[in-house]
Amino acid sequence: MNFASDNCGPAHAEVLAAVTDANQGFAPSYGADGLMDAVRERIRELFEAPEAEVFLVATGTAANALALSTMAQPWQTVFCTPLAHINTDECQAPEFYTGGCKLTLAGDGDKMTAEALDAAIEGWPAGDVHVSQRGPVALTQVTERGRVYSLEELAALTEVAHAHVLPVYMDGARFANALEALDCTPAQMTHEAGIDALSLGGTKNGCLGVEAVIFFDPDKAWEFELRRKRAAQLFSKHRYLSAQMLAYLTDDLWRRSAKTANARAARLAEGLKGLPGTSFAAEPQANMIFARLPRATHQRLTEAGAVYGLYEGALDEGDGDEPLLARMVCDWSITEDEIDRFIEVAKG
Repeated sequence: MNFASDNCGPAHAEVLAAVTDANQGFAPSYGADGLMDAVRERIRELFEAPEAEVFLVATGTAANALALSTMAQPWQTVFCTPLAHINTDECQAPEFYTGGCKLTLAGDGDKMTAEALDAAIEGWPAGDVHVSQRGPVALTQVTERGRVYSLEELAALTEVAHAHVLPVYMDGARFANALEALDCTPAQMTHEAGIDALSLGGTKNGCLGVEAVIFFDPDKAWEFELRRKRAAQLFSKHRYLSAQMLAYLTDDLWRRSAKTANARAARLAEGLKGLPGTSFAAEPQANMIFARLPRATHQRLTEAGAVYGLYEGALDEGDGDEPLLARMVCDWSITEDEIDRFIEVAKG
């Protein structure tokens, strides 16, 4: 019963098989392998973006930091939410790789509205040499609280950004989960909605460790290549990244895995809804659940071996009825039996 993170789950057998298949003989290095050519064409096809430039890196932090460093100048500020991964979980990697770019927070918690974004942008006077200049807007899809921006919300946010002549970046560490939640096409959730660049996550959804950075405007491609090399993210044996991403995108594995993870989370949420003293911080939409359960329930679950994140309060001290916020994440490998066992223990 491990719901700690989709980072903790196993790699998919199809991805492992692809890496093994790639481990034969010799292949050109540094991204010149034939598998990368296939990845590039597959992503262009899936996203209906024939001019898109595609690059692979090993981690989500590298994808975010390097993409933003390509889209921003050191004297600019990036607009993001308070709970954005780039603000709370990346040890100032975006600031480091952008050469000192500031982060300006917009919205409340994990999501921003078009109105909040416009107010945040207007908060920095354009052309004033004494302040940070306006830079990219960074959105997270799925958000850090498990919510999903609708296509209409995305379009409204990108309209504000583009009205201020600012590019928009999407942190898509859980992009496939959002895609399944909205039941739309990759194009609809990205460049058709006004997104200029995207990190397409693979690691959290069944890969060993690979993320794709996609620029829908190819003008930034060469600069990103230089920044990737300078940041030690250009792998010499690149074919092993390529093999993962190609397998991930073949036969809809990425969407199948995300669909399973989302369905498992929905099953878990449905089971939790019937428990006394339980409430949700946000309505579950993808594969992450933020729920408050009584301390006594957390104690039973922990004693039974359940693993998940407790976000507030002490487990062993306090009123047993006090609700404590927890995060539970389902990956593609979680079984229905594990979820049913979790709910059975939670019921007491």
